[in-house]
Amino acid sequence: MSLLPDNLLEIREHNEPDYMPLVDYQSWRVALINYTADYLPEKITRMQKHTETDEVFVLLAGHCILFLGEGNESVTKIHAVNMELYRLYNVKKGVWHSHTFSEDARVLIVENRDTVYENSPFVPLLESQCSEVVELAKKIGIR
Repeated sequence: MSLLPDNLLEIREHNEPDYMPLVDYQSWRVALINYTADYLPEKITRMQKHTETDEVFVLLAGHCILFLGEGNESVTKIHAVNMELYRLYNVKKGVWHSHTFSEDARVLIVENRDTVYENSPFVPLLESQCSEVVELAKKIGIR
């Protein structure tokens, strides 16, 4: 097998816990997020939204629950979506969200390259909402 010149193909992978951008190109970024204990249901105490862009998630392996929050300045209602393998989930601009993963989970993320903390605020969840996240995860079947 011959080696390809570097200018023809980039091959990237991420096998460690948490989020890692893999490709940045012009205005977009592709990343992977893998299981990390930081996203266990009992550790989810806040949600994030992106004020300038949508964000796309694709479950590649394992299980992932996507939590979505209604509301503008705070989360007023929480929804849980049990992601299915290879389906594209587009979280719309301005929607509060978080997620929890099984230990074997791998999720592909496509987002704007300029998605940063300055345009992606967090909001704390009430204690009752944190309990609700845990209960929703149990109901769906992750922890």
